[in-house]
Amino acid sequence: MTVGGDGRSKAEGSVLAERLNHLFAHMHPPGAPYTNAHVAEEISRGTTEYGGVKVTEQYLSMLRNGRRANPSPELLRALAKFFAVPVGYLLGDLSQPQAARVEEELRFLAAMRDQRVRAIALRSVGLPPEVQDSLTTIISQFRRQMNLPDGPPEQGGERRGARPDTDR
Repeated sequence: MTVGGDGRSKAEGSVLAERLNHLFAHMHPPGAPYTNAHVAEEISRGTTEYGGVKVTEQYLSMLRNGRRANPSPELLRALAKFFAVPVGYLLGDLSQPQAARVEEELRFLAAMRDQRVRAIALRSVGLPPEVQDSLTTIISQFRRQMNLPDGPPEQGGERRGARPDTDR
């Protein structure tokens, strides 16, 4: 196992970089993904929301490209809070079922940014379960006709409570 200059293995750093990049790309308000500058500014604002942590866009860039892999526990907590994921998700410390659950929730939240998907979901609220089941069957039939997988799209790691529709 190769160890980086900060004492962490390259594999550990790559998990953090991979997860951060995924969160930056998929957990954002409609429009464009977050930038390092935006996240650094939000976290460093000086409010107690993120524990008074200060971070630069350059350091976030180094974390995302794997050149740094050992951020302080305070920064990890701040990043986890910003993206509404458990700290263990960023580090790859969750069990496989826990990580799968986080990723499922993140895929859901990212999908809900789409106005049309949200409209379909909201219109089904209050319908009897058998009608909701029929709608699911109809959607599955359309997906098969279009040669799409039956299940929701797999986008890779995603979590709970994140608010991809709101500005941060």
